[in-house]
Amino acid sequence: MKVQIQEGHSDIEVIIKCPEVTDTVRKTEALLYGLEKRLACTKNGTTCFVDRRDVLYFESVDKRCWLYTADDVYEVSFKLYEAEELLAEAGFIRSSKSQILNIAEIKSLCPDFGGRIETVMNNGEKLIVSRQYAKILKERLGL
Repeated sequence: MKVQIQEGHSDIEVIIKCPEVTDTVRKTEALLYGLEKRLACTKNGTTCFVDRRDVLYFESVDKRCWLYTADDVYEVSFKLYEAEELLAEAGFIRSSKSQILNIAEIKSLCPDFGGRIETVMNNGEKLIVSRQYAKILKERLGL
């Protein structure tokens, strides 16, 4: 793979030239869009763009990563750890080994058995924060 940077242009433009669209190309596209406010994702074979403020959480299931909004589910081409790195500054936090949640979308918290925390998201969905990440969540929320 070659990378070239050219200065002196009025806007930033990224062109990916490739022999065919592979998973690596899709991941690169998603990561580039993730730098902006929208995330590239897929639903029913169609590429869609979701504003990251609309994301409730990400979940990894069977080595695939899913993005959840209040009323839809999309597949993303990047891994969960990549989403965590990409969105850490945007208010997303790891809540379990297989989940990252948007702390701006938390409606309420309730202590749960074994040091876990049950969160209720703005759409009413309940998610569990494992005890391993409960302390970090409390710190981020100033509790």
